[in-house]
Amino acid sequence: MTHASLAEAGALAFPVPCVGCGEPPRMLCERCRPEVCPAPSLRELDAGLRVWSGLPFSGVPARAIRALKADLRTPLARALAPALACALDEAWVATGGAHARPPLLLPIPTSRASWRRRGVRVVELLLRRAGARPCRALRHARRVADQRGLDRADRGNNVAHSMRCAEMRGATVLLVDDVVTTGATLVEASRAVTAAGGLVVGAVTLASTPLVFGGSRSDA
Repeated sequence: MTHASLAEAGALAFPVPCVGCGEPPRMLCERCRPEVCPAPSLRELDAGLRVWSGLPFSGVPARAIRALKADLRTPLARALAPALACALDEAWVATGGAHARPPLLLPIPTSRASWRRRGVRVVELLLRRAGARPCRALRHARRVADQRGLDRADRGNNVAHSMRCAEMRGATVLLVDDVVTTGATLVEASRAVTAAGGLVVGAVTLASTPLVFGGSRSDA
């Protein structure tokens, strides 16, 4: 049984407080659940990469995503997956998907440290819960520092040339991540895919944060 399956079974046997309001007995109560209904948005990064997101990274969605990632409350992936699925659909339509083969969905790779700590690849779990199939083609080429607390320029420098990609010649690709902040990680992933011969038509994330950098902190 996988880590995610064990966590979901445990959640049923031992109810925990709602991640949204803190009230028992459900991990996401009926009052807070509407807060994670799809609210798709589109933003364009400095490099021209379009990013479709299913939720704003604030309030209940942000608390649910943090609980999924930091506390391994993997049952939340089922509640969050419809928002990711909606963003995938938006990207599919906008990139002309109705007239072409589906693009490969390349999740941003999980670092070795995160894998050892969690035992779960969060982005891949979300994709599977959204009914999509991840293609594990991206890899880390070197270790990077934690992006939290870094400003926009430092984030870009931190991840520059940090990824490599399997051969993608002729493939059409959508990048997938959990949260987009400055977009530095997605831009680096796009560079790696392009270097491998792939065509990146956009990116999809579960949530997008509108944080302004230059002295402000990051919640992602």
